[in-house]
Amino acid sequence: MTSAHQRLGERIRHLRGTVDGRRVRRLAAVGRARRSARSIVLTCGDYLAIGEHPRVVRAMAAGLRAAPEAPAHGAGLPADHPQVLLGARFAGLLAARRGVLCPSGKDAGTVALQLAAGPGTPVYLDALAHPSLWTGARAAGAGTVRFHHNDLADLRRRVEAGGPGVICVDAVYGTDGSVCPLSGLVEIAETHGCLLVVDESHAIGVRGARGEGLVGELGLAGRVAFRTAGLGKAFCARAGLIACDHPAFAGALGASASGPPLPAQEVAGLAAALDVVHADGWRRDRVRAATGRLRGGLAALGFGAVDADTQIIALEIAAEADAVRLRDELAGRDIFSAALFSGMSSSRTLLRLAVHAGLTDDDVDRVLSACKELSDRPAAPAPAR
Repeated sequence: MTSAHQRLGERIRHLRGTVDGRRVRRLAAVGRARRSARSIVLTCGDYLAIGEHPRVVRAMAAGLRAAPEAPAHGAGLPADHPQVLLGARFAGLLAARRGVLCPSGKDAGTVALQLAAGPGTPVYLDALAHPSLWTGARAAGAGTVRFHHNDLADLRRRVEAGGPGVICVDAVYGTDGSVCPLSGLVEIAETHGCLLVVDESHAIGVRGARGEGLVGELGLAGRVAFRTAGLGKAFCARAGLIACDHPAFAGALGASASGPPLPAQEVAGLAAALDVVHADGWRRDRVRAATGRLRGGLAALGFGAVDADTQIIALEIAAEADAVRLRDELAGRDIFSAALFSGMSSSRTLLRLAVHAGLTDDDVDRVLSACKELSDRPAAPAPAR
């Protein structure tokens, strides 16, 4: 039998049924679409459905044609370089003192932690914190201290025992869609003299009135030392972002993050993507509407999901075999999801659905109809040995 991943590869060209961002907008604006056999892909991070937006594609093509000779690695970028200016634009979006682009989200987390921590510094990491934060802490020679996921009481006990250091969390956790208790984290950091580092990879572009992420949405800009992000999610770009609000580190950030410069076409495409994210607030509205419809429908069917209001819906499945069966049978209906097993998600088995702005109400209803049909079906008997 053809595997789910093979089927996904064969049908990926039908992703969201369009390569025209304007058509996605027209369908999403009315919330309905003509019935079709198109695939429904709920496994990627293009939350705002701009990966093939014509404005982004044109900008990348123009950037490729006009690409200047790249500066030598380590030479630094001049203040008027497009990459430097774009970092400043991101800082404006996040209301941060300084914003710097780097090659990847992994680089962003690693650089931020090497700035924030030093040898022997205790770094308190949420159990589900992004791997780049763990990598950065180890690269800095810091001591890593794990605390229970989203457990403020456990974090407080560990900080009181270990002393001032660095607290690292994700704004929205990509594993299960849960949201960090950011206000409480800020209070603990300020009370105990800790720096706070927040990875916004799954929040920037989606959360907040302008896509400024969770820190900005909650009005906590200026109280979080570092924000990092992999921009391959809502911005569909191969780049990372570090935003700094701490006066002692903002000046040093540029030199520390001066890795290899990004290709000119990627800088141009990312600049265009930022324009689209800023201008198309309806995309965030559509993500919220589709998420609410799907979450509510799944709850009505009796599916238990991690409690969150994010675009990542993680269904808690009792057994790995059941998760695999549901994932594969949905794939047989051209609905693609991801199963996460014990060890990847805090000893839970999850079926993960990533909602995006290209989903119409008919798409959501089709997912719900398939889930109802599959949940009503009795489990197949185990094969004879």
